[in-house]
Amino acid sequence: MRRLSRTFTPREYRYVAYAALAVCTLIVFTGAAVRLTGSGLGCPEWPRCEGTRLTPELRLHGIIEFSNRVMTSVVAIPCVAAAILAWRRRPFRRDLALIALALPLGVVGQAVMGGLTVLYGLAPGWVIGHFLLSMALLVAAVALAWRATFEPGERRLASDRVTTWAVRALLVPGAITLALGTIATAAGPHAGGEGTGDIVPRLRWRGADTLDWAIHQHGALATLLGLSAVGVWFLARARRADDQTRNALTAVCVLLACQGFVGATQYALKLPGEIVWFHVVLAATTWISLLWATAAAGRLAPRRAGAPAPAAGELIRSP
Repeated sequence: MRRLSRTFTPREYRYVAYAALAVCTLIVFTGAAVRLTGSGLGCPEWPRCEGTRLTPELRLHGIIEFSNRVMTSVVAIPCVAAAILAWRRRPFRRDLALIALALPLGVVGQAVMGGLTVLYGLAPGWVIGHFLLSMALLVAAVALAWRATFEPGERRLASDRVTTWAVRALLVPGAITLALGTIATAAGPHAGGEGTGDIVPRLRWRGADTLDWAIHQHGALATLLGLSAVGVWFLARARRADDQTRNALTAVCVLLACQGFVGATQYALKLPGEIVWFHVVLAATTWISLLWATAAAGRLAPRRAGAPAPAAGELIRSP
């Protein structure tokens, strides 16, 4: 067999990295659609659909669930390509190769987790884990896309520790808000088995009040996240952060505002599936924007003994 001899430029590899990020985001959207159409058990077995059948019968919910499984294969293509082509990129970068390796591993983990979620009848714990694994996969996808965008030394190391750490700190309430959102969904009416008539267990930590309690906890932390993001935006502006950081923070604030509006609307309308799906889409997009803002805030320049502290907005070039 002829050896692969073609190499790839940084620009070509960047396209592959962005494609991997796009499909890793898309699978979150389709997975949410499966659940919110009540098709989570349209294929009640895994890896086969039902009995000895690999494909579903011509029933709507089975086709929806099976289509999402097929999407996993589509997602795997650019993720595997990113992992393989990182070794053919010239100049070779070890950091990209290591990050890219996490993508196909994450896709395999997602497939296995999805299978276990089906086999355990969409039990809340498995569904929560499945979604949070998707968010972890997005961390690797964003990191790869960001690093593939710049060559070593092209961006400057950040000297403003206050702004950089403030942006990084937003990830903590962001991650907790995501987790609380999955708990609220696991206590809510969209269990994923409505379309096939399956009874799916729901979270009942506080009896009949569990959903209302989870929604209010989620809403309170989301409000804190939104106010914190606005505060960090003003901080970055006052300390003259670079345009990339400020633009990324602006995107975070706008998306969080949209999330707040959609969240309040779906609560007032008693959680219609279409609006809940839009809320999930915004959640994943907001998480990506938070990760992107963190990357834009940059790596901090090392402190030098005896050196004067740099002024706000001053940057030091990386080696």
